[in-house]
Amino acid sequence: MSTEWKRRVRLFVQRFWQPTSACMTCMPGSWSNVMSLAHWTIAFKTGLLTGLLAVLLTFTPATKLYENRYGNALLVGLLTALGDAYSHASHYSNPYVEHFLTGVVSGIFAFIASFLFEDRARRIRKIWARIFG
Repeated sequence: MSTEWKRRVRLFVQRFWQPTSACMTCMPGSWSNVMSLAHWTIAFKTGLLTGLLAVLLTFTPATKLYENRYGNALLVGLLTALGDAYSHASHYSNPYVEHFLTGVVSGIFAFIASFLFEDRARRIRKIWARIFG
């Protein structure tokens, strides 16, 4: 497998867990229904669509946005909002609030992950070594 395709597979996995987690967080009753198959199905659809859109963007000049942590977070947030809007109707009274909120939370997850997991999770390993010696 070429290096470019390995990067795309890694990008898909990253763009799958962030929207899925954001969708489970923003859906009404998500924490009380964490074992609900219906909630997980919607969250997986959102993550899958966002991951596929993220990989498709690697074939365009927009792939440069993934290199900057702010551009990456913005792009992930927008793609998640689109994926969430396509996956299901909003559970709130306003039809766009949930999708926008899911996109914002996913962008925040991507931004935080860019700090925690950069340089092979150097920050996490450093904290782990400090706590557990």
